[in-house]
Amino acid sequence: MNIDGALERVRVVLSRTSHPGNIGAAARAMKTMGLKHLVLVSPQSFPDPVATARAAGADDILEHARVVETLAEALEGTVFAAAMTARKRELAVPMKWAREAAGELVSVAARGDVALVFGNETVGLSNEEVTLCHMPVKIPVSDTYSSLNLGAAVQVMSYELRMAALDPGRTPGVEFEPATFEEVEGFYAHLDRAITASGFFHPSNSKRLWPRLRRLYGRIRLEKDEINILRGMLTAFEKK
Repeated sequence: MNIDGALERVRVVLSRTSHPGNIGAAARAMKTMGLKHLVLVSPQSFPDPVATARAAGADDILEHARVVETLAEALEGTVFAAAMTARKRELAVPMKWAREAAGELVSVAARGDVALVFGNETVGLSNEEVTLCHMPVKIPVSDTYSSLNLGAAVQVMSYELRMAALDPGRTPGVEFEPATFEEVEGFYAHLDRAITASGFFHPSNSKRLWPRLRRLYGRIRLEKDEINILRGMLTAFEKK
């Protein structure tokens, strides 16, 4: 896949952005690196003239931006999502640095749409939002001054994605069709019903079990056939 084809399958998702100027700055950062698809989750103000001014000519990115209510909606149709976070999450899958994560995103983009998710400027992504993604990602900023605004973070990651797309890396091995976001979430819902009905899972006193199960399956990167096998097993167990 050429560079334009790889980046065509990348969507940048901004969740609960509080300042419209940061949306414009993100659009400008995206366009300079060849990214086109922007999705906004419950922005505080959009469309907004401040966003247009900060976009500095990337008006087309803003005009075609999709606005949704939840991160789950933003991730529909994707096969992989990376969550940008500045702190470690106890029950999240292992974190990766920006450069390695960009390479992985571009690699997976050969098989379907992928998403790069940024949180609110002040509080970042919630734990629940991070669990909807496959991989937490961190930019290796200075320990003595780690303040990086949203537009700058989008610029850094857009650059890393472009560089990864320019370098195809290793020859890919045998590839299987990855499960979509909807298929994975459908499996989680099925698993939740099955283990609750069996008595194994008690939501009131097993609060750490469910995040750990998501972490376990999140590390595996479930494929479509694997989802079908797992759900078939759950259905058979439920019948008994």
